[in-house]
Amino acid sequence: MDGIVQDITVGTKRGSDELLSACATNGPFIMSNSAPSAGEYTNGNDSKKFKGENRSSGILPSRVIHIRKLPNDVTEAEVISLGLPFGKVTNLLMLKGKNQAFIEMNSEEAANTMVSYYSTVTPYLRNHPIYIQYSNHKELKTDNSPNQARAQAALQAVNAVQTANMAIAGTGVSDSAGGLAGQSPVLRIIVENLFYPVTLDVLHQIFSKFGTVMKIITFTKNNQFQALLQYADGSSAQHAKLALDGQNIYNACCTLRIDFSKLTSLNVKYNNDKSRDYTRPDLPSGDNQPTLDQTMAAAFGAPGIISSPYGGGTGFPPSIAFQQAGLSVPGVHGALAPLGMPSAAAAAAASRIGIPGFASAANAVLLISNLNPERVTPQCLFILFGVYGDVQRVKILFNKKENALVQMFDCTQAQLAMSHLNGQRLHGKAMRVTMSKHQTVQLPREGQEDQGLTKDYSSSPLHRFKKPGSKNFQNIFPPSATLHLSNIPPSITEEDLKLLFSSTTGMVKAFKFFQKDRKMALIQMSSVEEAIQALIDLHNHSLGENHHLRVSFSKSTI
Repeated sequence: MDGIVQDITVGTKRGSDELLSACATNGPFIMSNSAPSAGEYTNGNDSKKFKGENRSSGILPSRVIHIRKLPNDVTEAEVISLGLPFGKVTNLLMLKGKNQAFIEMNSEEAANTMVSYYSTVTPYLRNHPIYIQYSNHKELKTDNSPNQARAQAALQAVNAVQTANMAIAGTGVSDSAGGLAGQSPVLRIIVENLFYPVTLDVLHQIFSKFGTVMKIITFTKNNQFQALLQYADGSSAQHAKLALDGQNIYNACCTLRIDFSKLTSLNVKYNNDKSRDYTRPDLPSGDNQPTLDQTMAAAFGAPGIISSPYGGGTGFPPSIAFQQAGLSVPGVHGALAPLGMPSAAAAAAASRIGIPGFASAANAVLLISNLNPERVTPQCLFILFGVYGDVQRVKILFNKKENALVQMFDCTQAQLAMSHLNGQRLHGKAMRVTMSKHQTVQLPREGQEDQGLTKDYSSSPLHRFKKPGSKNFQNIFPPSATLHLSNIPPSITEEDLKLLFSSTTGMVKAFKFFQKDRKMALIQMSSVEEAIQALIDLHNHSLGENHHLRVSFSKSTI
């Protein structure tokens, strides 16, 4: 028999109809509540209109998850990756003609955790939101027909990676929802070589690949950035520790050191950029309050009040060379990052079937959308994105000038720029910054009309990070209303600089020269958007006497 599905145990008649119509483009199949007989074979080409499964009333939890609104070019591995953080994916049915899929988890508990999580966090694949819910079907059984071969190959490759990860550690991890007996679900995380900022959201993205993250608390102790992270179960914590301990978040820096905490539960009082309880969105922000309460601080051995991350000094170690490949930190939920790849064979297998994140060369090209087409230029994007890395090329799309491509020096700089600039306002519009599917920005061919929309900046003298050990590496901060100015000649006064920055259609709220070095100053604009515009307009501005002004974002306020 040539059908896709040999046996589907269904919960209701309506559930049967749903798969009948969904499989209409995939050939014949069988549907039954028990072992099928010859008379039960049904042709899937009876074209009942698909009504979806959004009938929450009456749908019971199931190991089978229904996924809708998939992008046209989605791969089997990307669909599988949606379920990996919550347990083992045991089967997959792709319905590409309908932009849908069914995945089967190893347990109902894993499926329940997955559906619960994605009910509060919208999953994205290839920058498209997708929809996840229980299926009425209780089980999927697929054969080895050609149109399911890729799905089964993807499953086998992912399972091989997971099995080898466990073998490397020499520890068997239970697949049951209960996890390991007596194992704490709380991890203590220390980030060494903190070359780039590691935010609470970055930690959540990374550790969510291995289970449902309930709570995170970040702080600095002994001049080290640390975090406490609580999973829903000890098994997820064990998986994460085995896969992530010793790995780098970014290339050759931000190394994770992970141990189990003596705590079995975290008490989070505030939801802000230092701590968060993902089960309690109603918590206050608690600005300027200590992150840990005294009981937890004592249990963790933290003396006194916990200081905030990046407090005191620069908050960053000396710069280091970028050589080895670190962890990919995808900007969307559901991406399969190359965490603890066990062997070259597994990597090769994953590469052949297109598992995202296993590519040998990570992407350094960003897609910027929602730009102001009347005002945006390659030069302004070069200056702004150059705050976070050495921009190689910029291309404003010829027919869609509200979109642009920016190629950074490497994937680490691209990730850094994306994390800091996504959502920031430029020319009155909030930019959207995502990873592009392109690996490089192509220069226009000779004779091709371009109107100056594509620029090559690979040899620009304005690159901030081309010099190894530059202090610029230690002073990378999110956009703020306060700007740091340097390379100011002695003849320039406070009034000169105030007048200059007021001319960028902004309002100067405060100014202060550095006491020990009048070559540097802080200037505060009335908003972050005004500061962004001032940086674009005045970085490298000539102040005479062969001095060109250097402008960057500051972590300080005046």
